[in-house]
Amino acid sequence: MKKINTLFLVAVMAISAPAVNAQIQKGNLMVGANLADLGLGFQSGATTFSLALSPKLGYFIEDNIALGGEVKIGLNTGGGATVFNYGIGAFGRYYIGDSEAILLKHSRFFLEANVGISGVNSNNASTNGLGLGFGPGIAYFITENIGLEALFKYNNTIGFGNSVVAHRLSFNLGFQIYLPTKKARDIYNEAASEVKE
Repeated sequence: MKKINTLFLVAVMAISAPAVNAQIQKGNLMVGANLADLGLGFQSGATTFSLALSPKLGYFIEDNIALGGEVKIGLNTGGGATVFNYGIGAFGRYYIGDSEAILLKHSRFFLEANVGISGVNSNNASTNGLGLGFGPGIAYFITENIGLEALFKYNNTIGFGNSVVAHRLSFNLGFQIYLPTKKARDIYNEAASEVKE
């Protein structure tokens, strides 16, 4: 009976009070996507639609530091023009570990930067080449392994086409799933066995 009560207590603690540090430990994986410029507008008789999707896969090389790859696909239509955005490249993310920088319980601020090949193509102009981006964000962990995110980012494409430079600001909403590796599972099992004793 004592073992059942102890297991129940461990399960309740894991569900009700996720530890933000456990998700962003060295060796963990991060899988998810961001949505940017999601919108539908009806102005001056012209209907506009915009959507961008950025799936990501990252690996924590150190606590609070993740590196990975991402793909960007975006579409903006309306006003007689259609703009197609694309990109593929690498990103880096640093989660700020200072406890004074935490506004909400179970949240963490982060900084993200990316570099890769990208393009912005419309009916009138196109820019294809080196894509750079950076910006701050916040992750709120709704469970131990799932975080909802908001990311404000400046994106710049420098290259070839009708226009040499294309830049814009984007506000992204998305989610990430944090998957522990064997090392993280071993730490969890060791802590759980200490609680049982």
